[in-house]
Parts: sequence; C-alpha cells; structure tokens
Amino acid sequence: MDTKGRLELAHWVAKTARAVGAADAAVDIYRSRSVEVEFRDGQLDLVKESTQNSLNIDVYVDDRFSGHSTNDLRRDSLGSFIKKAVAMTKYLGKDVFRKLPDPKYYKDIKAIDLKLVDDSYDSVEAAQRVKMARNLQELTAGKSDKIISSTAGYYDGDNESIKVHSNGFEGITQSTVFSVGVQVTIDDGNGGRPTDWDYATTRFLSNIPDAETQAQAAVDRVVAKVGQAKIESGQMDMVVVNRAAGNPLYALYGPMGGRALQQKRSFLEGKLGEKIASDQLTVIDDPFIERGLGSRHYNGEGMAARKRTLIEKGVLKEFLIDCYYGRKLGVDPTGGSTSNVIFTYGDKSLDDLIAGVSKGILVTSFIGGNTNGTTGDFSWGLIGMLIEDGKIVKPVNEMNISGNLEGLWGNLVAVGNDPYLYSSLRRPSFHFKDVQFAGL
Repeated sequence: MDTKGRLELAHWVAKTARAVGAADAAVDIYRSRSVEVEFRDGQLDLVKESTQNSLNIDVYVDDRFSGHSTNDLRRDSLGSFIKKAVAMTKYLGKDVFRKLPDPKYYKDIKAIDLKLVDDSYDSVEAAQRVKMARNLQELTAGKSDKIISSTAGYYDGDNESIKVHSNGFEGITQSTVFSVGVQVTIDDGNGGRPTDWDYATTRFLSNIPDAETQAQAAVDRVVAKVGQAKIESGQMDMVVVNRAAGNPLYALYGPMGGRALQQKRSFLEGKLGEKIASDQLTVIDDPFIERGLGSRHYNGEGMAARKRTLIEKGVLKEFLIDCYYGRKLGVDPTGGSTSNVIFTYGDKSLDDLIAGVSKGILVTSFIGGNTNGTTGDFSWGLIGMLIEDGKIVKPVNEMNISGNLEGLWGNLVAVGNDPYLYSSLRRPSFHFKDVQFAGL
C-alpha cells in the first residue's frame, strides 16, 4: 500500500466509525522502516531491521472517548475492529471535555519544505552501515590503552505518519533520521570503570560528524574522568555543558503544561507574564527549522504549527496547553508539546564560560535526582570537573545540588554560543552563580 492508499484508508476508517455510531474519530496510520547495527570490541554484535505498519483510532461517542490500535490494515478486519471499538466506548463514563480540536486550529498550516527527508536514504546499503559502525569502534579502541570496552552503533529510520480527523483535518508527514555514536569504558587503575559516549542524531546522513571526531570526543571525555572523586561541599558557580543542559530545562516543561496547571500541581500557576528566570533566558519554540529533529507543520492534535516565545528575558510568556486541558481551564489551547526549542544564544564559547569562573564545577552529566513540579524544588546528582581560576583542575563525581528552579534560573548569568544540534532541544551551555553543592 502506498501513501495514497494509506490516506484513503484513513478517511475510510473515520467514515466507517461515524457510520457505526461514533460522533467523531481521529485516525493515525504509521509506516516505519528502521535498521540498527552495533559493533562491539571488534565483533559485529547486532544487526536488526524492522518494518511496521500500524493504525490508531480515537473514538468519540456521546461525550465518551477511547483509543484503539492495530497492525492489521485489511479493510475486512478493520470493519469489525472499528465496530467493536465504538461499541466498547459506550460503556465508558462521560467526559464532556474530550473532543476533537475546533477546526479553526487546523487553518494556516504553512506549506513550506522543512527538508525532513534525506533522498539518499534508499541508497544506503547494508555494507555501508556495518562499515560506519566498525570504523567508529576500531578508531575508538585505538585511542587509549586504558580502554577495556567500546561499542559503536548505527541507526537509520524512514517514517511516514498520516493523520485524518472526521471534522476536517488531513495531514501527511514523512521523515528520515540517522544516528551514529560510540560508548567507551576504561580502567582508571583504581578499580573504577568510567564510561562516556558521543552520539549524533540528524535528519540527513551527511550531517553526521566524521568518525575520527566522534571517537576522539568520546575518549577525551572518559579519560578526563580518571581520578574523579567527591570534593568539599560549598556554594560555587556552575557551568553546565550543552549536552547535559536538558535536565534543568526539562524540569520546566511539566509545570508549564496544562495538566499540571489544571490539577494545581505547578509552581508556575498564576505567573504568566511574570519573571521566573534571569534576563539571560529566552526560550523559543520554532517548528520551521530546516532539517530540525522537531520540525513539523502541525502538532499531534492537528493544530497548525507556529513559532512562539515561551520565555522572554526571564518572563514567562506562554504555557503548553493542549485542547483537552484548554477546555478544562477555560482558555484557548496553545499546543501541549514543543517542536524545536531554541534560545537567544550568547557570544561566549564553553571555554570562555569556564575562563570566567574563579571557583566552580563544570557539569558534564546529571545522574538522577528528583524535581517537585508543585513547588519547583529539586535535588540532582552530577558528574563534572572542578574549575579554579578559569581552568579545569580535576574530575569530580557523586556531588549533588539542590534548591528551587526559580532560584536556579534566576542566577543564570551567561548563555553560551554553542547550541547542541543533535536534539530538538538545541540548548547551549549555561553559567549559573551561587549554586549550593553537596559533597564531602
């Protein structure tokens, strides 16, 4: 079945659902093909190919709602599947807020080429996939005699999503994705086994970094961990390297969401238009970046995508509210999910940020912890490097920071010029003042 056939099938499913008693229906048909290769310690360890077709249908019947999925896309089977789905939905309790989006939110979808498909995908052969993983693993293994294990991986995917709503929405999204990287473990000479990695995920294969760069980056990071230990507790500056900066940013997502607001579990409730961070923080949701991992023409509810500012110079400008919680809150929905998140970037590199610290810690990764979205309080473990007089001194681990998100983001003093490009969250490195670290 081709794209046209899948689109016709989606319309037929929506029409059939209404014919057997549904007030409305939302239909999503997914097709995906993916290939995964893993090369570990000189051996081809994994080759995996997966092709899937699936259909999801959300059924709305007399203010009742349910969701169903199947991998059987034959119309003869689907007829019975839809009929049973509608019948089962009638047993559920009523929820008057469960409805398809108002069709006015489907309008103004921009017809622009986001360049989400690498046309070279079909020309990538099995031998090339294996060669890329093998080459990266072998390059990594030869970088240090401390290495005791290294695993390189290659992944690619070719995906199509078709969405049809019975109240007038129709959309097709096609995309490709490539991911290549390596994880390496060393013997630190004291019984420790530090591990680190370098992975890159892109829409186009040509945007994957060369193997030498990735191998060297992974080995440099893990070798830098040799001798890592706790240090004395204290209040210091904190620089968070870009790839680790997702942790404090994702901690804001939940409290900004409609569900948390409606359920009174957000420390940001009532703070729209108020200062929640320093002037240094401006966060923008931009769905129209070419080749972006989060780029899209519409969101998961079919609402037309739009560029929007979430936080501007520390002021909270917009919540993340989907249609369901918009109705419950009595406000217009803004879209409950983000696309590509970008920032107003600074003019300093990571090295410049480090050079500006008299004493502090460079955080290279967070290792668990907890965040209370109702109060904004958090406690996170971390691994990093001690900074003194603008220079890296020694590795540290098993340190913790705790505090409140508003206090942390209020102490943001500088933003790097180094967006992390291998994620839809294109976060830069950040420099915070007066962070309380707990160690010895």
